[in-house]
Amino acid sequence: MPVLGCLVLMHCSSAKYSDRVVAEGEPVPKGGGAYRVGNPYSVNGRIYVPSENPAYRAEGIASWYGPDFHGRLTANGEIYDMHAISAAHPTMPLPSYARVTNLDNGRSIIVRVNDRGPYVRNRIIDLSIGTAKALDFYGYGLARVRVEYAGRAPLEGSDDTMLLATLREGSPAPAPSKVMIASAKPFLPKPTDGNDFPQSADRKSARSSAKPDQPITAETASSNRLKAATRSASADTQLPLPRVDSPPAPRTDAPMLGLMSGRGLY
Repeated sequence: MPVLGCLVLMHCSSAKYSDRVVAEGEPVPKGGGAYRVGNPYSVNGRIYVPSENPAYRAEGIASWYGPDFHGRLTANGEIYDMHAISAAHPTMPLPSYARVTNLDNGRSIIVRVNDRGPYVRNRIIDLSIGTAKALDFYGYGLARVRVEYAGRAPLEGSDDTMLLATLREGSPAPAPSKVMIASAKPFLPKPTDGNDFPQSADRKSARSSAKPDQPITAETASSNRLKAATRSASADTQLPLPRVDSPPAPRTDAPMLGLMSGRGLY
């Protein structure tokens, strides 16, 4: 009987499920929840006080949670995606950003906190499977981590690509606002009409000083060829743009343990 009681307590964080709104294998909509901090609450005799604390910093054990919660509503009304870069925390505002650093290997990443938990032993944060793989502890189930509050997160859209780009090894993950993601389409200024495209200062001055009725002589043509050759030589000597290295890609070679489900290993 005592053994059964221990098992119930160990799995208390996963005893109650919300309805599954997205079937496994289907795309999970991003965002759509509400911003909330919440009132103090009690779980297993311990009182938790949600708050926005910019100075929050804690070290402890992180676990991950997966298939049992995938496709179900989170505490703020978003839909949990076990492949996303997200997390559950007992007191941080929802949604918010947190920097999670694996103290065993130095990997660090910014995660989206959009759920409540964990409530087991000394665990301070529950991470999605996608985050556990990025921090390289999915195969172990648990990891020693440092968690730091990094500010509020927007309600709309998906930020997985941006968050994965914050992954670092050996240095703290940068704040999301300092990470630039390349656009899929090149930026082009929108003209005001079909013929009003932006022009360089050289082209504008040349057009304004041109004399349409002036005949083209051999001397004029020779002068134009000399100017063109000078511009070409100047263009060829331009320095190349500096190369920007991409952040390290997350490892995906951790062993896939089929028996792992729920909130990490117990």
